[in-house]
Amino acid sequence: MKTTIAKMKKGIFQAIVSGALLALAFSSFNLGFLAWFGFVPVFLALKDTSLRKAFFLFLITGIVFWAGTIYWLVHVTLIGTIVLVVYLASYFAIFGLIIRPCTRQSKLWALIFIPSAWVLLEYLRTVFPILGFSWALLGYSQYLYLPFIQIADITGTWGVSFLLMFANVAIVELIYALRTKQARRLAQASVLLVLFLVLVLSYGFYRINERRTTPRLRSGQADDPSTSLGAGGRRIKVSVIQGNIPQEYKWVPDYNEFIMNRYITLTAAAAADKPDLVIWPEAAFPVVLEEEPGYLQRVKDMAAAIRAPILIGTITTKDGLYFNSAVLVQPQGELSRYNKIHRVPFGEYIPLKDVLPFLETIVPIGDIAKGNEYSVFTIHPAGSSEPLNFSALICFEDVFAGLSRNFTRNGADFLVNITNDAWYKYTSAPFQHLQASVLRAVENRLNLARSANTGISCFIDPTGKIISVVKDDSDREIFVQGYKTQEISVTRAGPSFYCRFGDWFILICALIALFFLVRPLVVLRHPAAPYVPPRR
Repeated sequence: MKTTIAKMKKGIFQAIVSGALLALAFSSFNLGFLAWFGFVPVFLALKDTSLRKAFFLFLITGIVFWAGTIYWLVHVTLIGTIVLVVYLASYFAIFGLIIRPCTRQSKLWALIFIPSAWVLLEYLRTVFPILGFSWALLGYSQYLYLPFIQIADITGTWGVSFLLMFANVAIVELIYALRTKQARRLAQASVLLVLFLVLVLSYGFYRINERRTTPRLRSGQADDPSTSLGAGGRRIKVSVIQGNIPQEYKWVPDYNEFIMNRYITLTAAAAADKPDLVIWPEAAFPVVLEEEPGYLQRVKDMAAAIRAPILIGTITTKDGLYFNSAVLVQPQGELSRYNKIHRVPFGEYIPLKDVLPFLETIVPIGDIAKGNEYSVFTIHPAGSSEPLNFSALICFEDVFAGLSRNFTRNGADFLVNITNDAWYKYTSAPFQHLQASVLRAVENRLNLARSANTGISCFIDPTGKIISVVKDDSDREIFVQGYKTQEISVTRAGPSFYCRFGDWFILICALIALFFLVRPLVVLRHPAAPYVPPRR
C-alpha cells in the first residue's frame, strides 16, 4: 500500500513538472527548447498505470500547463479562465487515455502513433465548434528557432508539433532501452531521431539561406531600419503605429481627442519615412466610424497630406449591427473594409446565450456581428505601375491558420495583423500572440506586419525572422508608444504547398492513429496460428 501511494505521489510530481516545463516553453523568457523534453516526466510516470491514473496524471499536466500559459486571462474574467483551463486540460487527459497502452511497455511504433494522436487532438481543439482555441499549439514554442519551423510551409504548424512530440517519445524510448539494456532498440530509436532531425534541419537551412538577406534577429535585439524583408520582388515601405492607449481609456468619450491626437501625431512622425502604407492597431479609432464623421475626416485629411493610405482598426455599424473592422482610407478619400470573421467567444459575443442566458454574467463583453468576406485590400505604391494586395487579420485571427490561408488564396501579397493586447497587462500574452504570427508568415511564405495598441508591433519575413520591432530606449516592446517603418520586398512566387493543399498532414496523422488503434482489435479477432515445429 505504501509503495502504491509513494508511486502515485511520484507520478503526480512528474505530471506537475511536465506541465511547468511546457508552460515555461511558452513564457516571455523564450525557453522554447523545453518543449523538446517537457512531456518526458509524465510519459515515464505512465508505465504500468491504469487508464484512470493515466487520465488523472495528464489532467494534472494539462491544468498546470494551461494555468501557467493563459493565466493572463484573469485580467478579463476569473471564472472564465478557470473554466477554460479545465476544458483545455481535458484534451491532455484524453491524450493520456489514448497513449497509455503503448507506454506501459516500450514499443518502437509509439514514435509514430503518439505524435499523430497529439497532432490530431491539437487540430480538434482548434476546429471544435464555438470553443475552438488555437492558442499555444506545441509548434508555436519554436518561433525563435527558425530552422525547425520551415517545414510549416509544407505541413503547417502541425508538422512542427509532430516533430516536438516525436522527440519527447524518442527520449523516453531511449531511456527505456538504456534501462533494459536493449542495444538494438537503443540503436533504432537513435537512428530514427537523428534521421528525422537531419531531414528537418536540412530543409530548414535550405529555405532560410534561399531567402535570407539580413542577419537573423531575435525579438528584443537591436534592429537596423535599413534592412529589408525578403529577397527580390518589389519593395514598399510600411509603417506600423503603436499607440499604447491604456485599456481604461478606451470607449471613454472624455479621452476621444487624446486618443485621436496620439495616432495623428505618430502618423505624422512616420510620414517622414515616406511610407506607402500606414497601419493603426485594432480599435484604434476612438469612436464608431459612422457615428462621428468629423473624426473620419481627420484621417482622410491625414492620408491626403502624407499621400499614403492608412489602415485603421475601428468599430463600424451597418443595419443595426456592429462589426470589428479594418478600414483602409485612401489618399483620395475612398474607403474599403474588412469585417472580422472569427470573433472571440465570450469576448465579442456569447455563444448559445439564448439557450444559456446565465453565460452573460460570466464575462463583460460587447455584441459584435460576424463578417463573412475574406476581403483583400489594394494599394498603389509610389513609383510602381502595379498595385499590391494585402489582407488584415484582426486580434487573434492570426492564430487560425485557415484564415491566413484563405486570404493568401484570394490574392494577398502580404499579411497584416492589427490587435490590442493591452487587456492582459505585463504578461506573456503579447509574446504568445506573436508566436502565431511567425508561423503564419512561414506557412504562407509571406511578409507579415503587426500593429498592436501595445506590443508586439513588428515585421516578420517569409522565413519567420523578426526583423524590426517597435520599442523604447530601454528595449521594452510592450506598453510603449512609437512607430516603425520597414521596407519589405513583395514577391509573387505562388502559394506554398501548405497554402495550396491545406491540412493534408492532419489526414495522414488521422490514418496513422486509426491504424494503430484498430490494429490490436484485428489481432485479437484473428490471432496468429500457434507455432508448430516441423516433423523430423
